[in-house]
Parts: sequence; structure tokens; C-alpha cells
Amino acid sequence: MTVNPHARPEPHVSDFNIPVVEEFRANGGRVGGMFEGGDLLLLTTVGARSGREHTTPLGFVRVDGRVLVVGSAGGSDRHPDWYRNVLAHPMVRVELGTETFGAVAVPAEGAERDRLFAEFVRADSGYADYQAGTERTLPVVALERVHEGGPAEAANLADKLVQIHAWLRGQLAHVRAEAEAHLAGRAAGADGDDPPPLGLSLQLRQHCLAFCESLHFHHSSEESGMFPALGRQAPHLEEALRRLSEEHRTVDRLRGELEALIRDLPTADPERFRAELDRMTRELEAHLDYEEAQLIPTLAAIPFPPTAF
Repeated sequence: MTVNPHARPEPHVSDFNIPVVEEFRANGGRVGGMFEGGDLLLLTTVGARSGREHTTPLGFVRVDGRVLVVGSAGGSDRHPDWYRNVLAHPMVRVELGTETFGAVAVPAEGAERDRLFAEFVRADSGYADYQAGTERTLPVVALERVHEGGPAEAANLADKLVQIHAWLRGQLAHVRAEAEAHLAGRAAGADGDDPPPLGLSLQLRQHCLAFCESLHFHHSSEESGMFPALGRQAPHLEEALRRLSEEHRTVDRLRGELEALIRDLPTADPERFRAELDRMTRELEAHLDYEEAQLIPTLAAIPFPPTAF
């Protein structure tokens, strides 16, 4: 038997949930027993401390086109493990019916959280009982589909690269917009209109982490898989691939700088913050633009998923 050293172990599933997960997958998302008739999905997260994947069945509702889950934990005074996981690693995998997709887990806050939680209560009054049984505010989490708005199917590796880059650019735009909203809130507080924000919003934090995690994963995958194979198949790209690999080290440094910049946002000088974010954005965009210009003509001839690449 051949063992793939790069294969990831199967996600952990608790003993209680194993039959639920198996029935879900065997029946296209339908289960019986205590979950019969309910809307159920499977959420796979990365452990905050272990780094191992975990799969958990969760009830969900759809509101305003979004898929939402709630960290009820049966009304426990402690947040469920999956919620602590998404705060550390917002990139998750969702199984919904027969569909599987990547998503960013973004908790709602304030009045928006309360409005969305009311939708859960309308769907199942048991959620109100869970909230009444604990002083902990039950978190409501939106699962924002990765590559939403991009092509449904990538015909070749060029399409896939463009899709990934478009999503990365979108996440960076999210970070910028949410940072500007934060700075505007600070300015309003300083003028005495509203109290200043206490810290970063979860939305900004999650999108920043999602961008940084995804960028790191994208580049690691290129270095370990696509670039070596592409170098063998397209020798004329040798110089471009060498430059891209060197740029990956620069981009990894920028990724760390961006995380630090966002962490310091609550006390940062607005003009300095904007100047630094502009600089990082220009460097990141230049890298993505160069990669597209150099690789897309060759990648367009390679089907996705590649059969022998």
C-alpha cells in the first residue's frame, strides 16, 4: 500500500455525531431522529490549538441570502469548540445538502446579531430557551461562501487562478472598507457624537485573518505543487517562476505586516495607517498582476482539475 505523506488526516468527529455525519452524507443532507425535518449542515473547522480539522453538524437558517449558524452549545455557559476554532481560523468548509464549499466564518455583532438571532428563534423557539439558560450571548455566525460571485466552474487552471486572485482582492477590499468604517467611528467618537469603538470589529478581524490565511495557503500550494510541475512542463517560465518564488517571501512579510497593522488600528494614526495600507496593497496587487501576466497564457491550456499535472 502506498501512503501519501501529504494527505491530511480525516477530520475528527465526536462519537455522538458520527452516525449523524454518516447519515447526512449518505442521504444528501437529510437525517432522521432528533434532527429530522430540521435544516442541518456540516461545518469543518481547524482546531484553534491542535490545528486538526473537526466536523460538527449544526442547524442553520438563511437570512438575506446568507447561511447562518448559532453557537448555542445547548445553552451551555461555554462557547462551543467550533466557535473558538473559527475565531482562530475563519476559513471553514461547509457541507450543505450534496454541495461542499469553502467559506469565511464571520460572527455578527450588536443589533445585527440580535436581529439575526431572532430569525433562529422564529425557526425554532428552542434557541430562545438556550439563550435564557445562560448569561453568555449566543454568537450568530455568517458563513460567507468563498469565490462568491466568481465563475461557477473553472474550465482551466487560468480560470482557477483568476478566481482565487479575485477572491483575495475582494477580501483585501473588505479589510480596507471595514478599516475605514472603524476610523470613521473613532472620528465620530472624538467629536462627541458617539462613544469611540472599544476595539476591532469581528468582521474586520475575520476578513483580515481570512485574507492572510488564504494568501499563505495559496502560495504554499504553488510552491509545493503547481510551480515544480509547471517548471517541468513549461521551461520558458523558469525565470518567471523564480521571481514569483522570491516574491512569495516578500508577500509573506507583507502578510505579517498587515496583521500587525490591523491589530494596532484602534490606536493607530489614521493617516499613517492609510499610507501603510496603501503601500501594502500596491505591493500585493503588483505581485498578483505579474503572476497573472506571466502564467495565464500557459495555464489556459491546462484543464481544471488537471488530469496529469
